[in-house]
Amino acid sequence: MDSSFWRYQFRFIMLGDSTVGKSSLLKRYTEDLFTQSVNQTVGVDFYVHFLEVEPGVRVKLQFWDTAGQERFRSVTRSYYRNSVGGLLVFDISNRESFDHINEWYDEIYDRVQPQRLQFMLVGQKCDLDAEGERVVSQEDAEKLAEQLGVPYVEVSAKTGENVKDIFEQLTQTVYQGLVHGDIKLHEGWDGIRCALPQTVKSQRTSLTKTSKTPKPKKCCN
Repeated sequence: MDSSFWRYQFRFIMLGDSTVGKSSLLKRYTEDLFTQSVNQTVGVDFYVHFLEVEPGVRVKLQFWDTAGQERFRSVTRSYYRNSVGGLLVFDISNRESFDHINEWYDEIYDRVQPQRLQFMLVGQKCDLDAEGERVVSQEDAEKLAEQLGVPYVEVSAKTGENVKDIFEQLTQTVYQGLVHGDIKLHEGWDGIRCALPQTVKSQRTSLTKTSKTPKPKKCCN
């Protein structure tokens, strides 16, 4: 299928402190590359990837990779509202980056109302666990994810472990929410774009008809 063809576009935003490995995750997912040293993000960088969420339905994923430094916050804030999903990323070997997750969550949550973003909590650099450099336990991270009401996954941009899973899981969550009507499209909001807007209505109509189809009666002798 031609990569220029897509039915939907989802915009995701990467959030977290500087040096936690947000850019490395995106490079691993979109280019299958890992480099030990990545230039620090200044403002916002963009990445694009195409994913087929079901046969014949291709989604264009647009990632906004935000700088973690406070001095760029006024720039990155302008991108919050037009996102449908976000990855809250911390480094399992950096306790401070984990402690700041609540601040990142609150910052974006307060600015996207009434739209509700789909979040995932991501523990980056899980390859450092084997080297004894972990300072954030999986139990602590799972407790925070439960408090925020989001899934938690540990990943490694270096080894590629679970990298595809987090992006594909978030994409499927948004897609299913869109099809089932849990995620609404709003005029002037670009978190989701539809190449053919009527397809959303037709998919929902099909689901409604399916759910209302009466079950066949059992035959009685």
